[in-house]
Amino acid sequence: MKNPERKKAAAGSPEPRSGPGDYSANPRTALNVPAECGGQRLDQILALLLAQHSRSRLQGWIRAGRVAVGGTTVLEPRQRLWAGETIEMAEAADERAESSTPEDIPLQVVYEDESLLVIDKPAGLVVHPGNGNWSGTVLNALLHRSPELGRLPRAGIVHRLDKDTSGLMVVARTLEAQTDLVRQLQARSVRRHYLAVARGRVESSGTVDAPIGRHPTQRTRMAVVSTGKPARTHYRVLERFVDCTLLECELESGRTHQIRVHMTAAGHPLLGDPTYGSGVNRLPKGLAFPRQALHASRLALLHPLTGAAMLWRSDLPADMAALLELLRRQAPLACADQPVADQSHGDHGDEETWRGQAEANLADDDDEDEDGDLVAP
Repeated sequence: MKNPERKKAAAGSPEPRSGPGDYSANPRTALNVPAECGGQRLDQILALLLAQHSRSRLQGWIRAGRVAVGGTTVLEPRQRLWAGETIEMAEAADERAESSTPEDIPLQVVYEDESLLVIDKPAGLVVHPGNGNWSGTVLNALLHRSPELGRLPRAGIVHRLDKDTSGLMVVARTLEAQTDLVRQLQARSVRRHYLAVARGRVESSGTVDAPIGRHPTQRTRMAVVSTGKPARTHYRVLERFVDCTLLECELESGRTHQIRVHMTAAGHPLLGDPTYGSGVNRLPKGLAFPRQALHASRLALLHPLTGAAMLWRSDLPADMAALLELLRRQAPLACADQPVADQSHGDHGDEETWRGQAEANLADDDDEDEDGDLVAP
């Protein structure tokens, strides 16, 4: 599609331009809009021509004034371009990752290749620097172990676990792998299963399908709110105790504190959770536990380079294993729906079925959330 004739600006009126920051020192990319892209949106064209970057990242750079079309800065990702127009973009480094100091913090790596690594995070370790935690994080540890990750946004981190949640996390080692993993998360083809101990006796398995957003008055907490983002959590009863239930939870989305918020909304907050569930007075408090009883036990995805279906499992950490032993001694006659060691029933079909569904989800994922974070919480 060729550029239609445009009306000339009124005499003496300046060409519209928004003043971006001085990005002259940043790597710059110059592109021409191909004929087959004529009439498409700016963010769509950039996502096609620069496949190593996610559309969310490109949209952020556009809004930050890092993209110019024909020499004029454009701040609207939806602006449509025409064949032959020139685009210039100043890439942005991840300033927080650049300013982070590598620290010799041990990481338990369960898998590693040229594209990704999978770690088993202990409870108590913050994933990414933030308010009150500018050091001693997974990001600092990654920069020490693999300094080349400093060139990637967030040192390759694509999703996070709460500080006091333990278990499996995947980290990208290349920009291409990071973009692919982010797109898999957005397409919901990454499967994440957690083991959780909830307060009260959960009578049956089920699903919580409720939007999650910031709490209207307590801004450091999340809550089920009508204006929140869609969120869905499936939970399955594994074992019941006197006043607690062992659950396996599977995420379809990845909202901040999702399992903790959803199980509280279902009337069964997690044992030991210091933030949620304090208002559920009808439930016994259960045994004392120093953190939320939540562990990311299984992670499945399609390898970003080969497309092979990958699956990792993590055993319960010592504190949760000891908790379960104590709960079992308290209730020797408790009803067990499934032995805790048998988690095969949570697969919901064989690997080929999952792989086919994951590929279909990715093929249908043409419209990413424009305000979606690179990191899926």
